[in-house]
Amino acid sequence: MEVLSVAATAQTPSVSFNPMNGKMEIKGRSIPDAPDDFWMPVLNWFESYLLEPSDRTVIRLNLEYFNISSSKRILFLLYKLNELADKGLDVCVEWYYREEDEDMFEVGQDYAYMVKVPFEFKVFQDPDFALA
Repeated sequence: MEVLSVAATAQTPSVSFNPMNGKMEIKGRSIPDAPDDFWMPVLNWFESYLLEPSDRTVIRLNLEYFNISSSKRILFLLYKLNELADKGLDVCVEWYYREEDEDMFEVGQDYAYMVKVPFEFKVFQDPDFALA
């Protein structure tokens, strides 16, 4: 399975999903005019990943803003993590937010309440951080 790498635009986030080490990152803004055009390839890739996942899957979400249509697709992705947890695999969501952005923190808390996987809430500090 290939790495999924999508460059960010003014309306869509960057996506970097690595099936070998189970590290996934979505970063930026998600306000696409045609949400299915952006999100369906991402969600389809993740469906394929579920067939042969890594022992540990970490999804890092570092979104400065997203709209309702993106929110639904993000939640769908997070629900899919439940399938990995149900198989006994190690799964974690790292939810990044800016310290002053209480709304984004609360959205992450809402998502954490809706899925069965652990969330780690982290204050975004380094503008050039990369998924290690």
